[in-house]
Amino acid sequence: MPKSPGKSSSQSLKWLLQSILFFILFFLYLWLYVDLRLIYHGAGVITNFPVFYKGRAFFMPFLSYPGGPVEYLSAFLSQFFYFSWAGALVVTVQAWLLSICMDYLLKAAKLSRFRLVCFVLPMLLLVIYTRYAYHFDTTVALLVALLFACLYLKVTLSRTTTLSCFSTFLFLSVILYYLAGGAFLLFAVVCAAYELIFRFRWKISLFYLLSAAAVPYILGLFVFRVSILDAFCSSLPFSWKIIYYEARRREVTIVYLMYLFSPLALLVFGLLQILWKRLYSLKNRAPKRQRKKSSGLPSKIFSWYRHSPKLKWAVELLLLLVVAGSVVFFCRNENLRIRFKVDYYAYHKMWPELLMSARHNPKDPFVAQAINRALYHTGRLGYDMFTWPQDSDYLILSDKKYKWMYWQIFDLFIDLGVVNMAENALTECLEGIGSRPMVLQRLALINMVKGNSDSARIYLGALGKTLFHADWANSYLDRLQIDPDLASDKYIQHLRSLCLDKDVPIYTLYKEKTLLWLLERNSQNRMAFEYLMAWYMLNRNLGKFVLNLERLQDFGYRELPTHYEEAAIIYIYGTKKPLNLSGYQPNPQKRRQIEDFTRIINSDKYKGNKQAASEELAKKYCNTYFYYYMYTPSGSNK
Repeated sequence: MPKSPGKSSSQSLKWLLQSILFFILFFLYLWLYVDLRLIYHGAGVITNFPVFYKGRAFFMPFLSYPGGPVEYLSAFLSQFFYFSWAGALVVTVQAWLLSICMDYLLKAAKLSRFRLVCFVLPMLLLVIYTRYAYHFDTTVALLVALLFACLYLKVTLSRTTTLSCFSTFLFLSVILYYLAGGAFLLFAVVCAAYELIFRFRWKISLFYLLSAAAVPYILGLFVFRVSILDAFCSSLPFSWKIIYYEARRREVTIVYLMYLFSPLALLVFGLLQILWKRLYSLKNRAPKRQRKKSSGLPSKIFSWYRHSPKLKWAVELLLLLVVAGSVVFFCRNENLRIRFKVDYYAYHKMWPELLMSARHNPKDPFVAQAINRALYHTGRLGYDMFTWPQDSDYLILSDKKYKWMYWQIFDLFIDLGVVNMAENALTECLEGIGSRPMVLQRLALINMVKGNSDSARIYLGALGKTLFHADWANSYLDRLQIDPDLASDKYIQHLRSLCLDKDVPIYTLYKEKTLLWLLERNSQNRMAFEYLMAWYMLNRNLGKFVLNLERLQDFGYRELPTHYEEAAIIYIYGTKKPLNLSGYQPNPQKRRQIEDFTRIINSDKYKGNKQAASEELAKKYCNTYFYYYMYTPSGSNK
């Protein structure tokens, strides 16, 4: 019995309200929790985020190969991830369109009873972003393929002759293949599945499947003259651009599921519908006396649920939100999220925000390095350094085990004045990650510091064509015209005064020697001094540490930093030698602390067993250098 127009309209309104509530929460989650500007930033983890430049020169190459137009569109829309709310809006619209396409496919197949599965694709999209992976270009190609599948069903709904279906399919195939490349395969499979399961035309279905192989082969190889791999795989999740780099394979399984979901849903639900109709037909043919009427409480509850639209709507909405919430809860990677946030805040010099976020994962080496850098810039490295977990590796990540982490070290090298090493790290980023605006900006800065104006102009010119960094680039281009040496730029002049004129290999970096060279170059390099002192403390080299205490006066310290005094007291107690604290007054509390520290270890309870005393000492002195010196394993770096 067909539904009345009023009932159909009421159901559509309820479905619309469900969708609105779901996608409002979807948007808020991406905006306020995931924070898509972190994906734009990349943290050196996302290596496949696209660059985008204004102008015809950048646009025209995208028109020369299959999938280029969608790739260009994806690169443009991805730039709005620069603003978290704008990126969240772009992804929410994409997810909404995916659900509409799936809903239309189900309606065309008369499977509206399963329409809640329309939210599966948006949920899978949430998983990708919850785990901080980037596959926007691939999912946009998927969306375009589904839009064309819906267009095919709409056009052929009234034109069911074989010739009209063939001509419509081939016409849409050529256009789609040019726009979305290999994503055309999804379109062909969806159309084939629909023709086979719901129109029972296996010959047309077979033709469409054969076309899935023929169209890319003919157009890709003979018209566009691309490689056979690009002809079939461009824009697909198993494209070489994704599998070539380890980082680009992150969460690609979810993208596979997204591509497989639509044809599998039509196939499975279609077969279930056919089976249900046959079982229902057999049941109706049975004699009335053999038909069993269901009774009991479960049957009454089910009947009540079916005939109570408001209850049904509320239960479905609750189920939808519970499933979506469970998916993102169990798929989230909190440690990775913290690393992205810390790296973003470090890049933008948002030190208080960095330290607040870092509290959730302070033992990650990359987070720990950023913590030390933030402590220096907030003037707290000598006071709060051992409030955080420390290791000799955490100061400068330049050992071979961190050799792929160029992204995390170039800003530290710029701050210190080792610009050649920073330039080397940025060049590696340029090759591995691409000409991202953040990389170009730093390379332009370094070349301006080194006086390489011509190279700086090249990077600034490229930046001037980006959407959000053009003002900075154009400002410096104007300054170079007026003042080629940038003598009036205080920041550039400051970095020049720090620049080390020696080449230091990045992975055989002698940290102590490099820091000493920096101080020889500029005795007022405060960061080099504090990092040198931290390096001595981390490696328990207190003899060299105390020799450098006399430099404190050169930097105008009003008081002896807490950890410096703790290290000096350990040296005095260990060597029994008097020590002049360079004119600074000692804090009597520190002397009482080390006496109490020693008393606890030597008490009758522990009898000199420092391991047994560690728990009690940690409660009182875990934030001191005393505890670090006693209980943290010795470093092995030079």
